[in-house]
Amino acid sequence: MDIGIVSDEIAPEFRDAVGFGKRWGIRKYEIRTLRTGRVPDVEEHEISEVLEVLHEGEMQISALSPGLFKLPVREREQIRKQLEVVLPGTIRLAERLGTSNIIVFGFQRQPDESAENLNIVVDILAGAAETASKWGVTLMVENEPGFWCDTGTDTASVLRKISSPALRANWDPCNAFGMDEEPFPDGYNAVKEFVANVHVKDTRRGALLECVPIGEGLLNWRGQLRALIEERRVEHVTIETHSLPLIEKSRRNVEVLRKMLEDLGGTEQS
Repeated sequence: MDIGIVSDEIAPEFRDAVGFGKRWGIRKYEIRTLRTGRVPDVEEHEISEVLEVLHEGEMQISALSPGLFKLPVREREQIRKQLEVVLPGTIRLAERLGTSNIIVFGFQRQPDESAENLNIVVDILAGAAETASKWGVTLMVENEPGFWCDTGTDTASVLRKISSPALRANWDPCNAFGMDEEPFPDGYNAVKEFVANVHVKDTRRGALLECVPIGEGLLNWRGQLRALIEERRVEHVTIETHSLPLIEKSRRNVEVLRKMLEDLGGTEQS
C-alpha cells in the first residue's frame, strides 16, 4: 500500500510541498488549495507549475478536492453554481492533471432540519454523479461531522440510494469520531463496499477539535489499516495532517504510517 498526502498539508505552493514530500518518499498528492485559492478557482500560473512539477518526476495527482457541497441544501443558488460551474471546471482541471478522482461532501445538516431533506441531498448527488459518469470521473463523498454524510452508516445509506459507480466514498475515520458509531470497525464495515479513497489523521478530542499525528490519538488505525490491507479496498491512503506545525507533523505522519504498514505487512509498492 502506498502513501499519499494532501499537498497543502505541507505547503501552499505545490513545488514546495513536493520538495518535502519527495524527501519522505511520497509520490501521490491530493490537491485541495494552492496559494491563490481552492481548486479549480486558482490562477493559471499555479496550474502550470503543478504540470511542470509532474513532468519533472514520477509524481501523481491522486484526487482534487474543490469543496463541493459543503453547504446546506437551502443554498440553492450556490448549489446551482457548483453544479453548473465548479464541477465542470474541476472535471476539466482533473483531466489536465491526469486524475479521475474528485472529492465532494454530503451537505451540511442544520439543527432540526427536516429528515425529508435527505431526498434533496440524494437528488443533487445523483445529478452530480450522472455528470461525472458522462465525463468518466469518480466523485468520492467525504464524511464530515454535522453533514448528512457523517458516519459510515449514513454515508453508505446515501450512496446506496443513488447506486452509481461514479459516486463512491472518501472514508475519513477521524471525521466520524465522537458520534454514535465507532469509526472502526462499525463505521468502516457499514461503508466499505463504497470506499475508493481514505484520509488519514488522528485526534485526541472530537473529530476535528484536537487533531494529532497518527498513533498519538484515539483512532484505531492499526485495525483500520489491517482491514484495508487484507481487503485490498484501496492502493494508497492519503495523509491529511490537520495539526501544526504542518511540515513537522506531516513528516511525523509519514514516518509512523510507513512503520505501521511495514508492521502489518502492507509495505508500500516499489
